[in-house]
Amino acid sequence: MFEVLIGRSPGFEALIRSARLVAATDVTVLIVGETGTGKELLARALQGHSLRADRPFVTLNCAALPASVAESELFGHRRGAFTGAVSDFPGRLETADGGTLFLDEINSLPLPVQAKLLRFLDSGEIQPVGARAPQRVDVRIIAATNANLADKIDKGEFRRDLYYRLSVVPLEIPPLRERGGDVELLLHHFMRHFAQTHAIPPAVFGRGAVRRLIAYPWPGNIRELRNLCERLAILMPGRVIEEQDLPEEALRAPPQARPLFTLPDEGFELERMEIDFIRQALQRTQGNRTRAARLLGLTRDQLNYRIQKYGID
Repeated sequence: MFEVLIGRSPGFEALIRSARLVAATDVTVLIVGETGTGKELLARALQGHSLRADRPFVTLNCAALPASVAESELFGHRRGAFTGAVSDFPGRLETADGGTLFLDEINSLPLPVQAKLLRFLDSGEIQPVGARAPQRVDVRIIAATNANLADKIDKGEFRRDLYYRLSVVPLEIPPLRERGGDVELLLHHFMRHFAQTHAIPPAVFGRGAVRRLIAYPWPGNIRELRNLCERLAILMPGRVIEEQDLPEEALRAPPQARPLFTLPDEGFELERMEIDFIRQALQRTQGNRTRAARLLGLTRDQLNYRIQKYGID
């Protein structure tokens, strides 16, 4: 399953190494990443390499849940529990018994349901709406968010205790614009894939088009790149795609900026420099992690992950 996660950039390879280790355990995982980075794909890979691989993998998009039905959808309900409950309904947790429940956009889960989810994570028990007693289920939770949960906590929109319970192991997917040469790798991969899928001659990108697409910031991440490749594969089968064939937004991509730092010929230790920058930012902000994260161009969650990773005091 991890083979479908395409990338060779150092940050992405480090993510996959960590994910392979985590997959073999039953630990709760919080996947952090922008929209379109492949959070569900990573969750499925974790399930596929776990001891639960042959058990159910159930998904729930918390952002698509009206608050009025969120509890019932997650925990289920019993016949007669409320108007319209004409039969027993197993919630997603009961359906996933023995397997994994993937909670996408966990930041959108209503606060009262967050409290019940926390109780499940602590006890392994659920109580469907209208049930007289709780019942035990064996479910691994993998949650995902594209939001800054620290900001949500500060605003009272997300429970701090639930955040700590979910983020036993945080896995942060880097956005495509930070993945270096992965853009070209993904372009070629998807063009081959769609040529096979649609049984058409494969199109290829010319060098000028590749340069343009590498410079493009990809706000929609891999999902946007994938859609672009499918469109061009269908419209230009067997042809070489040049710069003028690209969509207008890609042609408007700014040229590559001059690097802020020039790599010395003898190289340097990236990890030591990152640790030093984090310590400087924390010192400059008197330990305020929110402001330090802003100085470093990170979210607070991303900074906390690096502090924990490097054991920074």
